[in-house]
Amino acid sequence: MSDMIQPYPGLPDPDRNAEFYADIPVKRAVAWIVDALVVFLLTLLVLPFTAFTGLFFYPFLWLVVSFAYRVLTISGGSATLGMRLMSVELRTWRGERFGLGDAFMHTLLYSLCLSFLIPQLVSIGLMLTTARAQGLHDLALGTAAINRGRF
Repeated sequence: MSDMIQPYPGLPDPDRNAEFYADIPVKRAVAWIVDALVVFLLTLLVLPFTAFTGLFFYPFLWLVVSFAYRVLTISGGSATLGMRLMSVELRTWRGERFGLGDAFMHTLLYSLCLSFLIPQLVSIGLMLTTARAQGLHDLALGTAAINRGRF
């Protein structure tokens, strides 16, 4: 691909630097479970501050807490706590760590994909089959999850 324009010039080439993408789908799945547990605990902490009325709109509360958690943790270190635990971080198409705008857009598209069955299944399929293990939201933004500490 040296004579062709690379679609993501700042990201490691998956053919020449496969170690950046090794086990990323599995690591992202484990990170997702860890993050879901963290969000669950955070919603439990928030419930008393709603005088427990949050139980009546718990799915919405989960959505708000999850969105805030993802945006804040990703913008603060280019990874959620689950991703950090699994030594994974997100990078832009330029190879840069995520800022607040990148984290917001990534979380927004991730949340939209997660909200509907077909886009979520497509996203999972893409993570398992694309060279950079990118989900639908990653492809839309040109982002990728890579193994941390190697870039």
